[in-house]
Amino acid sequence: MNNVQQMRVMLEKMFEFMGAKTANYLYIVLCVCLQLDSEAAEILNDLQVKLNIVLDNLSAVFAKSFQAHISVCMRQVSEMVHQVKGPLNQNSRNSADSDAVTVLRQLMEFLDSHLSIFADVCEKTVLKRVLKDLWKNVLICMERTLVLPESNDSIGAQLLTAAKELSKLKGGGEAKYLSPRQCVVMEAALDTLKHFFHAGGDGLKKSYLEKSDELRSLQYALSLYAQSTDELIRTFIITQHSQASVEQFIGEAVIQVDTTPSTTNTEQKITVKVIGVNDMKWQTSGLFRPFVEVSLIGPMLLDKKRKFTTKSKNNCWTAKYNESFLFVLGKGVSAEFYELQVTVKDYCFGRADQVVGVAVIPLALAVGPESRSFVCWCPLAPSITTDQTGTTTLRILTQRHDDEIAKEFIRLKSERRPTEEGR
Repeated sequence: MNNVQQMRVMLEKMFEFMGAKTANYLYIVLCVCLQLDSEAAEILNDLQVKLNIVLDNLSAVFAKSFQAHISVCMRQVSEMVHQVKGPLNQNSRNSADSDAVTVLRQLMEFLDSHLSIFADVCEKTVLKRVLKDLWKNVLICMERTLVLPESNDSIGAQLLTAAKELSKLKGGGEAKYLSPRQCVVMEAALDTLKHFFHAGGDGLKKSYLEKSDELRSLQYALSLYAQSTDELIRTFIITQHSQASVEQFIGEAVIQVDTTPSTTNTEQKITVKVIGVNDMKWQTSGLFRPFVEVSLIGPMLLDKKRKFTTKSKNNCWTAKYNESFLFVLGKGVSAEFYELQVTVKDYCFGRADQVVGVAVIPLALAVGPESRSFVCWCPLAPSITTDQTGTTTLRILTQRHDDEIAKEFIRLKSERRPTEEGR
């Protein structure tokens, strides 16, 4: 890869040594030839495109060869970050830069020892390609190792791990998610890495580093990470507008919502009436006993009743319930920051109930100075869908093994209809 680029540079220098007249003559001849044969020009352009693709692929392969070493260094960074203790105050903010240098030491030593060699032997365009790929790999590894640890398991499966971690914590363990102070150190670490890869102008351009998707993803994740569980849930609710995406009709739930006027001094109350379910698409070899679970989701609900369930009906694919439940919102918090999640399940004695379908009702529909009442015919979806912000929020909350509200929220958002119906 480097030799190809150096050959091109040597050809340019050769034309310079031939003198201006000879070089101009050759250029004119070349232009005439290309005008006489447009097919030749297309071939040359096509070859140039192919060359760039091959060089990009070779650079990616070369940078990937360092992935194992980067992963080892990043685990060391993770250990050092979690050793940063104490509250977030002005003193800890002032020491964030020096803390960042400390936690990055092993990684920076590894990168510096190799990039100094690359800078000496690589042609400039080759060096830029390698730097770009290494920059991306370092940030992706940092996100997967430190900020949003990646798992091959589904979020639902990760809940089982969270439950195990919770039992360890009750036995005297310690939570492993980043503290507010550690988030500030990580932000400083990103700035340190940006300066390193910019290399005073000899490396990557600042504009490229700032606009890279990997950096923006990490910065956004850190900005969310510092939020409390209530703030994260509020962020999720106001950004996820179409969680229950229905591609194929599997049934509907009919829900009536009555609200009291909102005030700053009293807790707003919501009455939810489950009228019934219609035309359920569900196959089972045994009894079908559908019931409806209604959950209130939002901030400041730790001491509130958050879930109610109806009685089950026997072998009713269209069922009437007409059961009402009273929810109380957090004091002084607008209803627009809450939602109702309606889950229809098939009751099974002695085994886990199976999800038939889910729907989400945003209580922003109930916002207003007067009491409101509305009825929703909610088509059911097999599961909840989220965009990047929603997924990032869920991954952050999954790490909060010692937070019951976070675990409950993750359970609700990860429940899904089984691929094979029945039992």
